[in-house]
Amino acid sequence: MDLEQLAALRTAEGSAALDAAARVAGGDPLAAAAALRSAGVPAGLAAAALTQAELRRKAAGKFGPAAAGMFFTRPGLEQATRQVVARRRAQRLRAAGVTSLADLGCGLGADALAAAREGIRVYGVEADPVTAALAEANARAAGLAELFTVECGDATAFDVTRVAAVFCDPARRRAGTGRRIFDPNSYSPPWDFVTGLVERVPYTVVKVAPGLDHALIPAGAEAEWVSVDGDLVEAALWCGPLAGTPRRATLLVEGHRAAAHQLTGSGAVDAPVGPVRRFVYDPDAAVVRAHLIAELAADLDATLADPTIAYLYADEAASTPYARCLEVTDVLAFSLKRLRALLRERRVGRVEILKRGSALEPERLRRDLRLSGDQPASLVLTRVAGAPTVLVCRPVS
Repeated sequence: MDLEQLAALRTAEGSAALDAAARVAGGDPLAAAAALRSAGVPAGLAAAALTQAELRRKAAGKFGPAAAGMFFTRPGLEQATRQVVARRRAQRLRAAGVTSLADLGCGLGADALAAAREGIRVYGVEADPVTAALAEANARAAGLAELFTVECGDATAFDVTRVAAVFCDPARRRAGTGRRIFDPNSYSPPWDFVTGLVERVPYTVVKVAPGLDHALIPAGAEAEWVSVDGDLVEAALWCGPLAGTPRRATLLVEGHRAAAHQLTGSGAVDAPVGPVRRFVYDPDAAVVRAHLIAELAADLDATLADPTIAYLYADEAASTPYARCLEVTDVLAFSLKRLRALLRERRVGRVEILKRGSALEPERLRRDLRLSGDQPASLVLTRVAGAPTVLVCRPVS
């Protein structure tokens, strides 16, 4: 996508090409291209329209029906915030009284659009000219151009005194290569600028990678890890008056505005350690990353079997949104021969394999087990008191 292609797609002819592309997207690409050419769409415009139609189809999982009228690039779509996450963040900002917001590094505009839908005036800044133009096009397509304006420029040069709050999502991939950046001061904008925002604008929110080193969390900030349908998608730092608790794990359900579960705590205590018990809990990744295992253990009256492995064990099965529960039927010091014999005896032919603290490759183990029965089982590869262990389990309804 370049500026010339975007301009062509925003004409009446381009809109017709997008409509035609939407009708044939998802099938054979050669047949789709031929269909557009036979309809009289020029080759260059047809290629751009088909690319957008395919990206819109993929974007529906993040943006829902709104994706059908948006413009995307592949990297921009990959890095864009899911609509359910952006909406919840915008609602939290609005509830805190925020009426104006600078989105520094707004990308395609996912977070800015969500904030504008909540009535917040958003000033987006984006360094890449094409991405900035796409964000502006998305604002117009959503009917939010009066609330969300975009300027192409350096986020570090924006006058943040113009707004009540700042949202910043620093780029963590190198432009042109897509490779991940692990040094925070190589982010764009760099980490020292991002953390400096907290001193200049008390109402500051920073989107960060879920693997953020806890040592980088600014003093007094709330660190929140967010998962959607069990998939850990991001972390965010809420600063100043926006901070509510040191650590938060938030579990969202795609497409459900009210389906949110939140576990909070300091993340500073350790869960008790004990033996393997009748039930094992596999915590949501947001709980693990937030270092809230001890808080969840207290809720479940559970213990760890190894202080370095985030599986929890309890004598009773309790309903919780924060972890999946399995009943342990067998505990074995890991031995391929013994495990294979046990599964053959139980006529197990299908296994799901979970692992934490194990170097074994699940797919290779699956092949080595040579399963042939008709019964299912769950295998948990882990360590117990430092020793490689496998738990044979069955789901708890």
